[in-house]
Amino acid sequence: MDAIATDTVSKTVYVTRTGLPLSFSFEWPFRHATSGADFEVLHAVITLENSGGLRALVAVNLSATLREVLPSLEPKDTEAPVINALRKEVDNKQIEFVKSGKLVPLPFSSRHYSFKLKQWVFGKASDEEIARTIERKVYWQKRIVGGNVELGDPTEALYLDTSLDHMAEIAAGLAKKGLFTMAGRAAVALPALMDQRERFESEMAVAMRQLEEKHAFERG
Repeated sequence: MDAIATDTVSKTVYVTRTGLPLSFSFEWPFRHATSGADFEVLHAVITLENSGGLRALVAVNLSATLREVLPSLEPKDTEAPVINALRKEVDNKQIEFVKSGKLVPLPFSSRHYSFKLKQWVFGKASDEEIARTIERKVYWQKRIVGGNVELGDPTEALYLDTSLDHMAEIAAGLAKKGLFTMAGRAAVALPALMDQRERFESEMAVAMRQLEEKHAFERG
């Protein structure tokens, strides 16, 4: 797989529910599998930020069943659910981060979609989990990229199974605690949040250790 450049200025950091800061690069568009199998493939690089270069190279395999519910294979219709499906795989400890590695196939299938409800399903988050995700999002985005942090990202609301309005309500409560100020739906991080480096790095370290232990056990 060819290297995919990541523009730091436009980089968006997405955190897992366990506290790992990730960024994603995609080799658009989806392409039909060359093996003749009935699925589409999208190559991606998942970078574990603040890790000294750990990453995972993945081939997202879109099943024919799920393809039928997508309006198109364009990024506007697929990027958000793909990012969240990959985040969910990290949450479930299915992805290993290494300095270099081989391309790993990952299914993008109906397990992330409810045909009954006709919507994506990545797991309902409690208000406490949403607040924790927002705090981590603002901290890591500010630290890694800088600038204001956009909290009106539909990808985040989809991942947490909530609405942007509800996320805004919870963000407003965190702003009242002095963690950041709000300019529309963009957060401006304050020292009260950024000075909690030890907390966020500790959460990341615990999540990384659990991930590494799981893969070490599987390797025997």
